[in-house]
Amino acid sequence: ELVLKVRIQNPNLRENDFIEIELDRQELTYKELLRVSCCELGVNPEHVQKIRKLPNTMLRKDKDVARLQDFQELELVLTVSDTNLLFRVPALSERSGYNKKASELTY
Repeated sequence: ELVLKVRIQNPNLRENDFIEIELDRQELTYKELLRVSCCELGVNPEHVQKIRKLPNTMLRKDKDVARLQDFQELELVLTVSDTNLLFRVPALSERSGYNKKASELTY
């Protein structure tokens, strides 16, 4: 297994810790890296604009992923509009257990 450190790129967060993910060395592809990273971080792969190897290198293809070494740090860079959606607090009507009819009752 190849162990990598991954996080979502967001300079607005005070604490933006990395998580460690494991990739099978037999399946070191860009697609697999994207799939595992998104699954672990709870992000839709369609919201990822690019994957950056820190400090400043964009990963683009399978050969880039094959050169990664254990514990390298990566960031998922999300599209701007999706960053806001990822961290927004759901409205009262979107929360589970909210009953619209009950909220309209008057006593």
